[in-house]
Amino acid sequence: MKAQWRVVLLAASFVLAVMTGVARAQEIPLVTGEHWTKSSAEIKKAYLVGIANIVHIELAYEGANPASDTQSILPRMVKGLKGQTLDGVRDGLDKWYAAHPDQMQRPVIETIWFEMVVPGLKR
Repeated sequence: MKAQWRVVLLAASFVLAVMTGVARAQEIPLVTGEHWTKSSAEIKKAYLVGIANIVHIELAYEGANPASDTQSILPRMVKGLKGQTLDGVRDGLDKWYAAHPDQMQRPVIETIWFEMVVPGLKR
């Protein structure tokens, strides 16, 4: 079963590499608020779908042996974003960056974590 997920993960990585022009790790930009605010709704949703797919692949790969909170951020991410939709996260990011124009260099994944996941964990 794990071998199948490795193949799926490898295929997903290949597709991502082809779509991004096959860049080396140090050349892949960290998506910031600047990138986010200049992107179309479709690109924003594709970014969020990519994150969601990675989370789902990793959780499926773990299967019956999920990593603990100390070994992975995924359990906390899933719990913190419970009940959120892709459109809701997109709208939340749009609003946050609009309200914080001085934070355009902040990575989108960091904003998701601290502005959505962490507060969601307190529910």
